[in-house]
Amino acid sequence: MSEKKELKISGMHCASCALIIEKSLKKVDGVESATVNFATEKAVVEFDQKKVNIKNLIKAVEKAGYKAYDEIVDKDKINKDKEIKKTKIFLIFSIILTIPVFVLSMIIKVPNSEYILLALTTPIQFIAGYKFYKGMWNGLKNKSANMDTLVALGTSAAYFYSIYSLYTGMGHLYFEISAILITFILLGKYLEIKTKGKTSDAIKKLMRLSPKIARVIRDDKEIEIPIEYVKVGDIIIARPGEKIPVDGVVISGYSSVDESMITGESIPVEKNKGSNVVGGTINKTGSFKFQAKKIGSDTVLSQIIKLVEDAQGSKPPIQMFADKISSVFVPIVLLIALITFVTWNVLIGKDFEFSMLNAVAVLVIACPCALGLATPTAIMVGTGIGAEKGILFKSGTGLETAHKVDTIVFDKTGTLTKGKPEVTDIVELEKVKKQDVLKYAAIAEKNSEHPLGEAIIDHAKKSMKISEPKNFKSIPGYGVQARYQNKLILIGSRKLMNKNEINTERYEEKIRVLEEQGKTVMLVGFNKKLIGLIAVADTLKENSKEAVEQLQQMGKRTVMITGDNERTGKAIAKEVGIDEVLSEVLPGEKAEKIKELQKDGRIVAMVGDGVNDAPALTQADVGIVLGSGTDVAIESGEIVLIKDDIRDVVNSIKLSNLTITKIKQNFFWAMFYNSLGIPIAAGVLYPFIGFLLNPMIAGAAMAFSSVSVVSNSLLMKMYKKKFD
Repeated sequence: MSEKKELKISGMHCASCALIIEKSLKKVDGVESATVNFATEKAVVEFDQKKVNIKNLIKAVEKAGYKAYDEIVDKDKINKDKEIKKTKIFLIFSIILTIPVFVLSMIIKVPNSEYILLALTTPIQFIAGYKFYKGMWNGLKNKSANMDTLVALGTSAAYFYSIYSLYTGMGHLYFEISAILITFILLGKYLEIKTKGKTSDAIKKLMRLSPKIARVIRDDKEIEIPIEYVKVGDIIIARPGEKIPVDGVVISGYSSVDESMITGESIPVEKNKGSNVVGGTINKTGSFKFQAKKIGSDTVLSQIIKLVEDAQGSKPPIQMFADKISSVFVPIVLLIALITFVTWNVLIGKDFEFSMLNAVAVLVIACPCALGLATPTAIMVGTGIGAEKGILFKSGTGLETAHKVDTIVFDKTGTLTKGKPEVTDIVELEKVKKQDVLKYAAIAEKNSEHPLGEAIIDHAKKSMKISEPKNFKSIPGYGVQARYQNKLILIGSRKLMNKNEINTERYEEKIRVLEEQGKTVMLVGFNKKLIGLIAVADTLKENSKEAVEQLQQMGKRTVMITGDNERTGKAIAKEVGIDEVLSEVLPGEKAEKIKELQKDGRIVAMVGDGVNDAPALTQADVGIVLGSGTDVAIESGEIVLIKDDIRDVVNSIKLSNLTITKIKQNFFWAMFYNSLGIPIAAGVLYPFIGFLLNPMIAGAAMAFSSVSVVSNSLLMKMYKKKFD
């Protein structure tokens, strides 16, 4: 019988580690499939229960040099913090010792400096650099090579050749090469570990949205119980200002519910008998009873958590390309070094020192310093420029992928729009002035807590003082009424007017025109007459239209996604200049819509700000989050627009394009020196012109390669003005 199990993996520090663990698991008899996710540090294994058990799987992972756990517990965060702290300590330790190594090697000479360098470099090589040796050993056991292999071999060649030279007086010392290289790579590892594990933070924030206590009726008594003990069918009481604990259906009472954390829509939704309510949303003004329909992992909030977790699993780490180069490059370099030694020593008959000198020169010039710096230096400069301009790239993944994006999907509420209802139109009827329509509406709404009423109050305060109403009354599902100067003011729906025998038919065309623009229309009655209409809508942000135009000029496909109905969605999209609209999309469906777009081979970016956007942000190839967005959305995206300016979507793509161009150039320079220098180091020119590339010159060439890469990355700062 086949079973699927999820294991927590620890000890991975590069993308190749995931491949090594996968290979190890697949070798186990009875394992049908194994997928290891470097980003989430989890393995999903499908296996035959009759042939293999969990202990066998854990043993296979441990044999590969890593740790596996059957249960994923809340200690993940603690373990992650420990790993970050440990790496930071090794990094600081390495920096403290590397500084005097650099000074003694490059700047000043003191008596017995050679032995001081040996004493300083040895702990860097074997304490700070221990993890590289361990990574190399794990790779060798599984017949694989990665960046750890390159670092371990390159630094070891420089270190051990330096010791050999020191005690034989044969030549130059290369202690600084191994020390500086290990320190640089440790810095990169530290930054990488810090950016990993963001998914678990996002999921923990999502979990905190759910209340811990539910107020239920059992045996005709109202009691409070932990949410874990709620059963399907329980009758639950929702009071004003409280979070709704689980999903259900209202059986009695009335209220408006703020569903923005789930749907992203800013206007609270009215709830009465038969209405569905969602766990995690906030009850506003009224109270009601509802019957629990979905609990635990079946609730909408739990499904969003699951979607975030699943979508995050598809993210490839940026260092994968360098690791692929390493897997081919390392065996070739080793083979060339061996062939070099054998050719000179055995075939040509040169002495051991001559042959070893050439072999070590090959390893030193092949030292992966430039290759290791190619990506992180460009990423660091690119992210630095972004931060200065209000564009926060949370990881290299977002910076790497953004330039490839050809489709940008915008959430509507809070992203393209302001996320808060505002008065957009005041239409006067029956020869009444607009100012009077607003005046009477504001008086009636003065004691209302409804967001639409608040929008009217805010608009009226700009131009008038609002008088106190008398006999204020809220009529659920209809609107509000109040008296002013002994006359009745009504504001609300058609039903409210009809209930008070005020005919609305003659103005139906004007109402319909406003509603077709995606606006909520409130009718204002005074002294038994319909005196005006007030339209309220979530309005566009100032720069939304400009940003969309710029993206379209770049040849990008723009799409708007919203939970609104088709009419409202199309009205907003037309205003901003977007032709393609995905409307009436439920929270759990947003990620599916992104998947559908990706099936066409498109590279998709999702731009959003709400909790409901989190699954789509992680499913998208690039998640772009507004700085005003929720913590969960910010954790789920790769790019955060701190200034909350949609135009920075354009700038993030431009900056990504510049950074990737630099990375490609860096890889060229890194590999150019290796490709040109390795055969010279092997001694191919010696038979013709008598030239040998000794390790000192090889070290200088390697250093120049690194300087070229870093300088090329720093040139990006000249392009800052492009993003103003």
